[in-house]
Amino acid sequence: MGKAIVIKIGGSLLFKDNNRIDSDKILEFCNIIKNKDKLNNLIVICGGGIIARDYINAVRNFTTNEALCDTFGIDISRLNSRLLISSLGDVSYPQVPKSMEELSIALLFNKIIIMGGLQPGQSTTSVAIEVAELVKADELVILTNVDGIYDKDPKKSKDANLLPHLNYAQLEELILKDTGNKQAAAGEYRIFDLVSLQILKRSNITLLLMNGSNLTQFKNYYNGQRLTIGTRISK
Repeated sequence: MGKAIVIKIGGSLLFKDNNRIDSDKILEFCNIIKNKDKLNNLIVICGGGIIARDYINAVRNFTTNEALCDTFGIDISRLNSRLLISSLGDVSYPQVPKSMEELSIALLFNKIIIMGGLQPGQSTTSVAIEVAELVKADELVILTNVDGIYDKDPKKSKDANLLPHLNYAQLEELILKDTGNKQAAAGEYRIFDLVSLQILKRSNITLLLMNGSNLTQFKNYYNGQRLTIGTRISK
């Protein structure tokens, strides 16, 4: 049997700086993942990105209901998923699974599966880790707009260092340092949250976080070139 790989792609990577859909980037990503001959299962989880956060911020003008705000983020992540499905064509499962039960059915068809959020209060990173746990994925890849995890915020500290490898305890320490009142707010952008960490710890999955702004690194990884890129997180 082939391997199982789960990929989480940040929603903002699917859009240009002016928030217009980046069709070329979507096509490039889909052309890379179409080659799944050596994989038993390939599942991609799309984030909501800046568009989801724009909707959520607008909704907050009308209500303080964070669960309602979450549903907007989930809807946008599923729309982003449909963008990828439309680019992939016949090699992808035609629907966006909205639950683990629907995902289990989709797995029977041996297609590339694209999905977004599942339920309020759960980030798409948490979804990706839970999906990886379900399918016993060999690896989970998170594509974001940074090179990896740093010991400090690189936007605020020039002496921030990229951490090439972390274990779960080290990751937890970094998350706790960054915990604030908005840790679980709808649309709040964090690479990891405490919920994601707990799922990761129980699953013992190896996770690789890399920059997806330029897909060259990801293409090299997907084609089997195991270079030292991004941050690898393992038990």
